[in-house]
Amino acid sequence: MIRRSILLALAASALPAPAAWAQASYPSKTVSFVVPYAPGGPTDAMARTLATALKPVLGQTVIVENKAGAGSNIGAEFVARADADGHTMMFGTSAPLAINQYLYPKINYDPAKSFAPVIQVGLLPNVLVVHPGVPAQNVKELVAYAKANPGKLAFASSGSGASSHLTGVLFNMRAGTDLQHVPYKGTGPALNDLLGGQVAMSFTDVLTALPHIQAGKLRVLGVTSTERSRALPNVPTLAEQGLKDFDSSVFFGVVVPAGTPPDVVAKLNSAFTQVLQQPDIRQKLASQGLEPPPQYTPAQLAGYMRNEAAKWREVIKLSGAKAD
Repeated sequence: MIRRSILLALAASALPAPAAWAQASYPSKTVSFVVPYAPGGPTDAMARTLATALKPVLGQTVIVENKAGAGSNIGAEFVARADADGHTMMFGTSAPLAINQYLYPKINYDPAKSFAPVIQVGLLPNVLVVHPGVPAQNVKELVAYAKANPGKLAFASSGSGASSHLTGVLFNMRAGTDLQHVPYKGTGPALNDLLGGQVAMSFTDVLTALPHIQAGKLRVLGVTSTERSRALPNVPTLAEQGLKDFDSSVFFGVVVPAGTPPDVVAKLNSAFTQVLQQPDIRQKLASQGLEPPPQYTPAQLAGYMRNEAAKWREVIKLSGAKAD
């Protein structure tokens, strides 16, 4: 009897721990990479780049599923309700991961409680661009002109509550200006009116603005992130021009449903880290305007989400912004 117990104990000790089983067997099927936006946009393009590169690393097909609607809330709710086994993940942005909870009267998920952070993929800075007819060559001159002509300057956004809107609200708060907000239904219409001179300025993303800056159709006055953009290395940040601690970028992060086993989160983090360090992937994401994060750890994304939520909660509260 004693000998049989010893043999059983030895057999048990030779087996891998449950966590090792999970990591060894994961992923056991196709992985769904949910994008809470329509196909064809920059977020979708980044997700497809990552999904293709992930397949050989994970050893399973990674498919992009577009679940657009309600300002990205539909896709976020879908992932929040999915099985917490690592086979469903979301490529989220600032909207579902930090901002929407304060813009919408009710959403059926909690960014801090419904998801387990995996990795921050990067940041897409906004830039302050003006129509060439605006008599300002830098932020200091723009602020002076705006204060001397209160209510005269208007900025275009892609919609109420969008990053391009909230960045303008933050600018008014920090600069003490009275820039008027003109919301549009999307970036395209907002940009068309800016190029046509119907509005004076916008806080749009660097990827959208860059070709028009290079063509001389728009004048760039500053970058809204804490660091200069690699796409516009000679353009100073707003913080460098006197707006202390000004930071407004769209961030991109991967999350899975809360309760996903830590070893599965770790395996996903490792896979994404490998992909993001591949030279061709780094170059492709850089060409899409993306700046790399300081770290690739789940804790880094969790902390960034908390900080962004706190910042935009205050901005939205003071502005009274509501989702369309």
